[in-house]
Amino acid sequence: MSELDAVESTKDGPNTLTSLIGAFGQLGLKPGMTVVVHASMGSIGWVCGGAPSVILALESVLTESGTLVMPTHSSDLSDPARWQDPPVPRSWWDTIREEMPAFDAHLTPTRRMGVIAETFRKQHGVERSRHPQVSFAAWGKHKAFVTQDSSYGFALGEQSPLARVYELDGHVLLIGTEHSTNTSLHLAEYRADFPDKKMTQNAFPVIDQADKVWKAHDDIEYFTDDFNEIGKHFEAAHKVSSGQVGNAACRLMSQRSLVDFAEGWMTANR
Repeated sequence: MSELDAVESTKDGPNTLTSLIGAFGQLGLKPGMTVVVHASMGSIGWVCGGAPSVILALESVLTESGTLVMPTHSSDLSDPARWQDPPVPRSWWDTIREEMPAFDAHLTPTRRMGVIAETFRKQHGVERSRHPQVSFAAWGKHKAFVTQDSSYGFALGEQSPLARVYELDGHVLLIGTEHSTNTSLHLAEYRADFPDKKMTQNAFPVIDQADKVWKAHDDIEYFTDDFNEIGKHFEAAHKVSSGQVGNAACRLMSQRSLVDFAEGWMTANR
């Protein structure tokens, strides 16, 4: 969406830090909450101050007694032999493996996470977990606890920031996004028992004793095609707070309830 499109789609005056704080409060955000946020900047409409205003509004409502978490994934730090969107010529593979910089929590940008997450990861006081492909950034009281992921393998499972949010009885906030991008559903994939669960290996460049090396670790193959269906069934059976933030349709829900429901649904239906 161009800036002109954003202006023209914003009918009730500009979205501001003050109006965003009010909207997040009405949605049900409260001081002290731990919240994983998935956000589409373009869905909100024109915002005075852009992504920083959205981030500051969230932090103002949660306060420093709360914890704000966002996915800061960098899927391009992976073996080019597996790239599909887009693929690259086979003749490039060895060069890419040799030349690709290793993951750096401060330098490596997000990929396809949106401008809000990319801006958030660079904010002073935000910590980022160390997984080269599926890191998370966190601000607030429990940021160190959430970002302490200790395993490269099974990256969105029990050792991940998602599991730490589950332990904290946190929430998920979707701002203009669907369940298809709701990473907490991946935690349910690890826990669910279904016959078509497949194993894979993911490789990525990291620094090991001052040298760049490629590491390969076991994981499950993610499957997101049914995430929107799971979300629809969850919302029909559980309390979800819904409302508008600017033009964006938003939903706030218990992450623990969502993961538990999705685990059962996947076990029964996959």
